[in-house]
Amino acid sequence: MTDGLPSLDVLIVDDEAPARVRLGDVLGDILERQPTRIVGTAANGREALALLEVQAVDLVLTDIRMPVMDGVELARHLGRLARPPAVIFTTAHDEYAVRAFELAAVDYLLKPVRAARLEEAIAKARRWQPIADGVLRQAAPGLRSHFSVHERGVIRLVPVAEVVYLKAEQKYVVAWTRGREFLLDESLIQLEEEFGGLFLRIHRNCLVARAGVSGVARASGGGEGEAHWVVQLQGVSEPLPVSRRQWPIVRDALGV
Repeated sequence: MTDGLPSLDVLIVDDEAPARVRLGDVLGDILERQPTRIVGTAANGREALALLEVQAVDLVLTDIRMPVMDGVELARHLGRLARPPAVIFTTAHDEYAVRAFELAAVDYLLKPVRAARLEEAIAKARRWQPIADGVLRQAAPGLRSHFSVHERGVIRLVPVAEVVYLKAEQKYVVAWTRGREFLLDESLIQLEEEFGGLFLRIHRNCLVARAGVSGVARASGGGEGEAHWVVQLQGVSEPLPVSRRQWPIVRDALGV
């Protein structure tokens, strides 16, 4: 501990090994003024989340552009933890996303990282407040590749491509895959806004994966206000009803 400051446990995330080493060296250069302890390194967001299942940290230094899972998506998943760490973005690209982070009071470092700038950023991180998910969503370079699910205190990643449909049930959304169901702490409206190109609304409480639709059929029976059509999904035994209101949209979207 130096000047009364507690040491921060840090995770470094960058797909380039030299960049990870440099960040570690620069952290060492400012150790007396900003005490930290590097508890792990990762090459992408998925590796970082796996490490965080067994080791909590106070601060994540992460690159933005990385394969498998980028830094923005990583930050979105971290924001759903019960005790999210502070996040400082590092990047070699001074683009629109960086300006958005600045407006949101999220600090960032341009590579090559300088000691004075890193020291300033860590000082801000000590006063950090969680980043609004909406800000990160607007600044993200692309769609999330995974949904995040809380299970027994850790984050489980569910690939978006494996989800067949999303259904609102009370205050949660159920994400159904061919293997099992997962509870998402997100609204169906937010998910539709973000993934409208991948999922199609068939009912006020249901979105289906466009790629998973195997066909449509006329529903049997049904009275006033009930669906007259159903969507058949690959790997799902029971068809899902299409509401009267959504049927014209579904019909046009699926070309039936």
